[in-house]
Amino acid sequence: MARMTSSDRPLLNRRLAEFGTTVFAEMSALALRTGAINLGQGFPDTDGPEEVREAAVRALRDGRGNQYPPGPGIPELRTAIAAHQQRRYGLSVDPDTEVLVTAGATEAIAASLLALVEPGDEVIALEPYYDSYAASIAMAGGTRVPVTLRPAEGRFRLDLDELRDAVTDRTRLLLINTPHNPTGTVLTREELASIAELAVERDLLVVTDEVYEHLVFDDAEHIPLASFPGMRDRTVTISSGGKTFSFTGWKVGWATGSRELVTAVRTAKQYLTYVSAGPFQYAIAEALRLPDSYFDGFRADLRRKRDLLGDGLRAAGFEVYQPQGTYFITTDITPFGEKDAYAFCHALPERCGVVAIPNSVFYDDPDAGRSQVRFTFCKRDEILDEATSRLQRLAS
Repeated sequence: MARMTSSDRPLLNRRLAEFGTTVFAEMSALALRTGAINLGQGFPDTDGPEEVREAAVRALRDGRGNQYPPGPGIPELRTAIAAHQQRRYGLSVDPDTEVLVTAGATEAIAASLLALVEPGDEVIALEPYYDSYAASIAMAGGTRVPVTLRPAEGRFRLDLDELRDAVTDRTRLLLINTPHNPTGTVLTREELASIAELAVERDLLVVTDEVYEHLVFDDAEHIPLASFPGMRDRTVTISSGGKTFSFTGWKVGWATGSRELVTAVRTAKQYLTYVSAGPFQYAIAEALRLPDSYFDGFRADLRRKRDLLGDGLRAAGFEVYQPQGTYFITTDITPFGEKDAYAFCHALPERCGVVAIPNSVFYDDPDAGRSQVRFTFCKRDEILDEATSRLQRLAS
């Protein structure tokens, strides 16, 4: 048998040694193999607005974006992003120097961490966290420090004292996700104000993942952290068109911030994809200019789907944590006498013909989320109805 290298050194970079195939790929493959309904990976099963899709077709036909677009993104999209930040949140950004278009929010997160974090720096992230966070921190050579959101009174909550205690002299950056995947928590104005005060006091940089900014329900309100005093020049704000307009395969994301921060992120980003999604950038520029009625209707439809799936999960016997945002519901399986979410999710397709995601993979300490399972509700009503009908088998 041939040796891997002359020194038997493993092929995979040691920073990535703890990472294998993502749980999303694993569970989606399981759904395909078993024919189960996939309520695991968060992508809609219908396309977004027809006028946005037609805008992409028009760009293709007109030859706009078929060749390399500008490195920072096409001017039309950067202008639309700046206008969106101003109209929605009163945040003024220069489209020429303070907006960067990326290959989805995932690349924006990776580029931000690669640009801003050096080996030995500590990065505090809210746990459970989207799996690319841990990998991006590792690739940058940073040390991740989790601050765990814990269930209380039907939702997951941030312990601000725990967050403050996690900051050390080595802390470089806070990685904040709100609305939060996978728990559905939306940080309150008071919580965000406390985070901002801490960042200013300890001179910390902040990267915020706000891809679900338009998916907040009930009395929750999305407020960008960059809008708080002292935060504009220390915050990289990240979002994307995939979740808001239901075109996740287009991979059009963006980062905004001060000229200095965006320049740093762009320096790293240009050596990742360089550019991407040329014609789709024109389409998302048009999408960001849709009237408020689109955003209101989209949010109302997802809230209704949340309630449809949530009611079905409760009827099946799950403990349900009501999400205030995103399109995910976190549940607890202990009412079934189960404690291992990973084993539960692997068996679920055969038991019920449904695929879900074990939240334990989103924790540094798997025991913290050992019994939590995440379902997505961004599917057609008939799919949600069929899935909850199948899950009723668990109750018996």
